[in-house]
Amino acid sequence: MMIWVPSGDIAEALADLPGVRCAVYDGRTPLPPGAEDVEVLVPPLLPLNDVPGTFAVLPKLRLVQTVTAGVEPYRPHVPEGVVLCNARGVHDAGTAEWAVGAMLAVLREFPGFAVAQRAGEWTYHHTGVLADSTVLIVGYGSIGAALERRLAGFEVDVVRVARARREVEGPDGRPVLVHGEDELPGLLPRADVVVLLMPATPATAGMVDAAFLARMRDGALVVNAARGTVVDTAALLAELESGRLLAALDVTEPEPLPRGHPLWSAPGVFITPHIAGSTPASGRRVRKLIRAQVARHLAGEPLVNVITGAY
Repeated sequence: MMIWVPSGDIAEALADLPGVRCAVYDGRTPLPPGAEDVEVLVPPLLPLNDVPGTFAVLPKLRLVQTVTAGVEPYRPHVPEGVVLCNARGVHDAGTAEWAVGAMLAVLREFPGFAVAQRAGEWTYHHTGVLADSTVLIVGYGSIGAALERRLAGFEVDVVRVARARREVEGPDGRPVLVHGEDELPGLLPRADVVVLLMPATPATAGMVDAAFLARMRDGALVVNAARGTVVDTAALLAELESGRLLAALDVTEPEPLPRGHPLWSAPGVFITPHIAGSTPASGRRVRKLIRAQVARHLAGEPLVNVITGAY
């Protein structure tokens, strides 16, 4: 069975599986030989340059296994009879850790103190704090649960929102409430921190618009670890420039954020270049997941993380 993988380390992780042949394709170099025999495609972290064109030259393709939780570049183009699976779970630790770090960085003003350090200035003043805050997690799934576990020691009140209201097992094993998306307008004014973790879909595009932001309390922090497209950039810029809201962004729209874009210099914003899940832990977990998925595919066993319906 021929498999295209995005890197040599993933190829090595599959090397001892019986009957498996791997070729490395990073999505930007010319297609490797053997396209007519490819049964499994593992796209790279950055989306393929030509998704429909790549699928068109893989007549035996049966499985697309992404290395990301998001599948929006591939979902509209997956041929009939091909299973699409995402990497749900592998980036939970890194993304949740980034979200906690970003909250602390902005609220405790670490970027400003770093600038003062380089200038040799002792700029003592009080800062914000995470303790006693209400943290609203919008898009509560596996990453949201991982974030809640990491917030357990910070003395915060966590409020959870997903598409539909339900109960889930909390960090202490007891059931906790996840509010439905329809309850969000009433929850936003209660939150000191709003963490965005929803997937990028047509329904979530521009979800965080001027009306959404206007419902947030003065001085609140919006943390985007989802996708840049879920936020109306112009609306966020207006709130930042007024000084009413703060933001921590690992993703932006557009992305990459071009030099000179007003987001770079907006007050109260901390930006990282989409690195929340780019960690050694994520790499290890990606390799483990892909190996397990390929083994299941070889054995004809049910796959995990299959994308069906509106995910």
